[in-house]
Amino acid sequence: MPNYAHIMVPIDGTETSFCAVHHAKAIAKAFGSSVLVLYVVDPYPFTGIGTDLAYGQAQYVAESSEQAQQALQQARTLLEADNIPVETLSLEGSIVQNTISQVVQERDISLIIMASHGRSGLEKFLLGSTTDRVLGSVHVPVLVVRHADSANTAAKKPEPPSIPPTLL
Repeated sequence: MPNYAHIMVPIDGTETSFCAVHHAKAIAKAFGSSVLVLYVVDPYPFTGIGTDLAYGQAQYVAESSEQAQQALQQARTLLEADNIPVETLSLEGSIVQNTISQVVQERDISLIIMASHGRSGLEKFLLGSTTDRVLGSVHVPVLVVRHADSANTAAKKPEPPSIPPTLL
């Protein structure tokens, strides 16, 4: 039987990432696990755009750190409601998957539960997928969670286009 003693949930404050927190909650209850909720703040989102935007970097990092603390507190509250041992951690890192991988090694993480935002096509090509990169950089199981609405949307058939009344 697998031992999932230490579960890590990387979040970004989105509704989809909180779906991963709910899955972690269920698995932690079943296995008696502790949960580490991780939020990685990218301190350099404007790299390559120009030095004029460096002016707002300190303000950006401060606001991002505040958002991280709010999201981590929300996750803590969800997990502690079921008496699950939880630790929260906010780190700065410009390459999110490297930060996640480092924490996995340092904290003896046995399972990662994280969200996939379901990007595809050009958006995935341009922005990449943090989840895909994490899958390639860690040696522990990774449970990938999608938002409940995206799973339902994918299962539904598209509606046929309506014909405008002027063409009838």
